[in-house]
Amino acid sequence: MATSFLISLREGMEAALIIGILLGVLIKLKRLDLIRTIWIGAGTALVCSLAIAIGLNLVGMQFEGRAEQIFEGVVMLMAAGILTWMIFWMHQSAGTLKRDIENKTRLAIGKSGKAVFMVAFLAIFREGVELALFLLAVGQTTSPLQTALGAAAGLAGAGLLGWMLFSSTRKLSLRNFFKVTNVLLIVFAAGLVAYSVHEFNEAGLIPPIIEHVWNINPILSDTSEAGLLLKALVGYNGNPSLTEVLAYLAYLTGISLYVFKRTPKVVQTALSAAD
Repeated sequence: MATSFLISLREGMEAALIIGILLGVLIKLKRLDLIRTIWIGAGTALVCSLAIAIGLNLVGMQFEGRAEQIFEGVVMLMAAGILTWMIFWMHQSAGTLKRDIENKTRLAIGKSGKAVFMVAFLAIFREGVELALFLLAVGQTTSPLQTALGAAAGLAGAGLLGWMLFSSTRKLSLRNFFKVTNVLLIVFAAGLVAYSVHEFNEAGLIPPIIEHVWNINPILSDTSEAGLLLKALVGYNGNPSLTEVLAYLAYLTGISLYVFKRTPKVVQTALSAAD
């Protein structure tokens, strides 16, 4: 539940920022007649994203045995890949995010209402598809009910934060928000990579080299409530293979070095201004 909450909060917050910027441009240009178009585009994107989420779940239910292990491994790896891209994109583009969206909106307004609809639709649809894939991956390590409750709470929290940011005098620290969530998402993505390798070990696609590097399940079982929570949050496995451990450490080290040793000054300046 905690993992689905975090991811939904992060994705929802990005969506709220995008919608807020779009609405801000329309208000600034006195094109209030197009506000309804923005909401229709965002709503349509949410419906399409939900349809894709349901479709992915139905596809996953068709697999059994080795095919199911391969499917779950691929889903985990895809989710980790998109999550990594999202971290990189926010790391590099945060400084120009607002300007880019404003420019696209102004160009769309100069064309037609359909263009404005597409700007809102594509922006929210991307966030929705990413969230659908992430929740499908999270669902492999926790119950559907916990995943759904965490997602609902995260989206509700994102809506509240978005309202506080754009409709009140209180200011949220976007710099700290994205900095903290980036750290948590890097750890979560490392867990996805390790879990993907675990599934590929089970399917015989990747050799474990050493089947169990350690076994602490007698102390903290990965099937206990605490173990399942840690599995969802950080990819915990009480008896991992060597390739799982290597994949986890390689991803965590590589991404952390990139993100925390290469923080562009323009991003820091822009996020500080947004605060």
